[in-house]
This record gives sequence, C-alpha cells and structure tokens, in this order.
Amino acid sequence: MTHGGTAPGGGQEDRGGLRTALTGLTTRGRSFLAAGIAAAICAYVLGQSDLLRVGLLLAVLPLVCATVLYRTRYRVAGSRRLSPGRVPAGSEARVHLRMDNVSRLPTGLLMLQDRVPYVLGPRPRFVLDRVEPGGRREVSYRVRSDLRGRYPLGPLQLRLTDPFGLCELTRSFSTYDTLTVVPRVEPLPPVRLMGEATGYGDGRQRSLALAGEDDVIPRGYRHGDDLRRVHWRSTARYGELMVRREEQPQRARCTVLLDTRGIAFQGAGPDSAFEWAVAGAASTLVHMLERGFSIRLLTDTGSSVPGEGADGFAGASQESADAAGLMMDTLAVIDHSDGTGLSRAYDVLRGGNEGLLVAFFGDLDEEQATVAAKMSRRSGGALAFLLDSATWGREETDVPGPLDRTGETLRMLREAGWTALTVPRGVPLAQLWREADRQRTGVGAVSGAEGRS
Repeated sequence: MTHGGTAPGGGQEDRGGLRTALTGLTTRGRSFLAAGIAAAICAYVLGQSDLLRVGLLLAVLPLVCATVLYRTRYRVAGSRRLSPGRVPAGSEARVHLRMDNVSRLPTGLLMLQDRVPYVLGPRPRFVLDRVEPGGRREVSYRVRSDLRGRYPLGPLQLRLTDPFGLCELTRSFSTYDTLTVVPRVEPLPPVRLMGEATGYGDGRQRSLALAGEDDVIPRGYRHGDDLRRVHWRSTARYGELMVRREEQPQRARCTVLLDTRGIAFQGAGPDSAFEWAVAGAASTLVHMLERGFSIRLLTDTGSSVPGEGADGFAGASQESADAAGLMMDTLAVIDHSDGTGLSRAYDVLRGGNEGLLVAFFGDLDEEQATVAAKMSRRSGGALAFLLDSATWGREETDVPGPLDRTGETLRMLREAGWTALTVPRGVPLAQLWREADRQRTGVGAVSGAEGRS
C-alpha cells in the first residue's frame, strides 16, 4: 500500500510565524545569538564599535537563517509503501519511503524520520542531500515483531536545516500506514480426521465427482455470465435471457473453536499458551481452506468470523484467499475475553451440523469440561487440543501435581466422542495433528499427556 502527501517546506504549513521559527534554533544557533547579544552589551559598555559590529553579526546570523528557512517555499511530496502489508509474527517487512521535490527550487539538507512503534524496532532516521527540482530520493528500512497485532507507521517527519546548522524546523505529513502482524502458520499433514463418510479426503472427492455438471433449472442472466451457458429454450419461454445454473456441490464444513477466556490461560508473550492456541487456530484455518472446506472461526463469546457465507461459513461463497485474509486479520488482534464459560459457543454449535470441529481449549474445570463434551454431538468429528496451565508450565520430567485435572478432562471429552490431546510446551502442531489421526484410528495412539511419538 502507498500513502503520500505534499506540503510547503516539507510538511503541514505552520502558522506560528517567526516565533515558531525561533523555537527551531539549534544549540549552535542559540549560542551564536547569546554570544552576539553579550558582545553587543560589552561593546556598548566599553564603547568598542568594532566589537559591536561583531556582536550584531553573531546575533543576526541565526535570525536570518531561521527566517529564510521558515520562508522557504519549495514543496516536497512523500509516500510510503509496505512490502508486504501483512506478515507472520517473527518475519520482516520492508518499508519503502519516497520523497519527491515537486517545486522549482532545490531543497537543502533534509533529515527524514518515520514514527514506528517500539515493538517494531528503533525509529529510522535518514539524511537526504540536496534534491534537485523535480528529483526524488528513495530509502527503505525493515521492521519486525514477534508479537501479533496491528501497528501504525507514521506520520512521516522532515527536519529542515540551514547550511550553517543554526536552525532546524520539523514538518510532518498527516498520512500513515498500518502493518498487520498475523500469527505464524505451520504446515499440517493431510490426514483424514473425519473419515470418508463425512466428506474428508477420498470420500469428499467422490462426493464432488458424483455431483452433476449442470442444474436443469435455469435462472436469469447476470452481468458476467458466460454466454455459452445461455439456455435458449427457457429464454424463448420466459422472454428474457436465461442461463443454466452451475451445480454447487455441498462442501465439507469445519468450525475452528478458539477459547479466549482470560481465566483459562496464564502467562503472556510470544511463547505463552494463549499465543500457541492462536497460532494453532490460524494453522488449522489455512490448512482446511486449502483442503477445500467451508470454514468458520468461532470463539467462546459466540461470535464467528467472517460470518458472511451461509450459516457463517466462508470458503464456498468467498475466495479462499479472501476468507483466510479476513480471519488472519481477526486473529492478529484477538485478545482475552472477559467470559467465564463456553455456553455461548455451545449455543451456536448446537444449532446445526458443523462438520469437523477443531477446538483449542485453555483450562477447563469440571463444569466447562461438561459443556465442551456436549459440543461434539452435532459435529461430524471433533478434535480438541488442551492447553492446561498445569501441563503447559511443567517440564516433561515433572511429576503431575495433585491439582492436575488434565487426565479427568481428557477422559470426559473422549467418552463424549472427542479426539482429545494435551499440548506440552515445545511440541509442534503438525506432530499433534498426526497423533490425532493415529488416536482416531486406534493405531499407535499416544496422547500428548502420555508421551510423544
């Protein structure tokens, strides 16, 4: 994306008059002014006319520089371009700055500075030499953040200075850009977690192959329709242009449930359990969209994203890239909720057939584990990743404490039909994804709480 602006003297016009210009005097300029005034006073007391001339020269020089600098009428246009505008956490983006001198006068020395949040790195500063009339200069810098979020870049600032370095004036553009840092996405293996009957894997391919090519019921012509699909018999019958409707086979569905309750997660930062859950949800969404599923992102608050397709699912009526971008933008800024339970999410899930349900849970007490267990009744398959604080903060060699509820929660979910695993620290989602497939098929199933494969 690119933003820019043009302003007199390199920024927005300042109407503060000469007083504003005087505030831009540098330490050297103030020293010259003070020395000139002191020399003039001494010359008056001592009656030394030569010293008076020197004092006046020292005092007038910074004033003249400030006035000339303030009255400079050249115009400078600035623009910024992000490449790319959306990056995964831990990756770098490059910011390109371009300055164009659109006046008929050459510029003096320009010091360029862009405002950047501290989490993206140090504030970049550049010194631009004289820019000829109609000329331009381009510079760039890199930004990087381990924390997801949306970060403003700008506004761009210019510092104008005179050749003697006695005065500096700062002018700012009003435009800024936004860098979106999304969660990291981990490639996942193509396992069949739902089985063939519900449309995943080979079964899904067969269901698509059995769908008819065309629907025999015509519809009215719409702008952009292929004229080769015109149904002439219906056109003659209805007196308007009719086309054959393309068959839209029902796509397999997947709901990704993300537990965002503040009381369910402990710790903060890029290595916290909550950030792992957010990254896991992002990886699952992208993976299932690539597999051709209609996707919905659901949180414990009952809100779904993007919610624009039928029943809130995206992928069938939207391009997969657009749907993925919208959900990734949402996950970039998602935060803990104030809720204490999962009842709102359960109310949404029990409304219809959700297809595959993939959930990322934090701490679940007995009541919330019971609610979570009932969520699998309306799904074609249910997979749960438990990020219990007791197991997340404990090393593998630690002995489970007396308050560890992970085993009981796993038992409740599995008895209800879930494929449930705990998530030890440092285990990649791809490994757990394969382990879930083994657990579903009953071949070498080893849960995350019991060990690693």
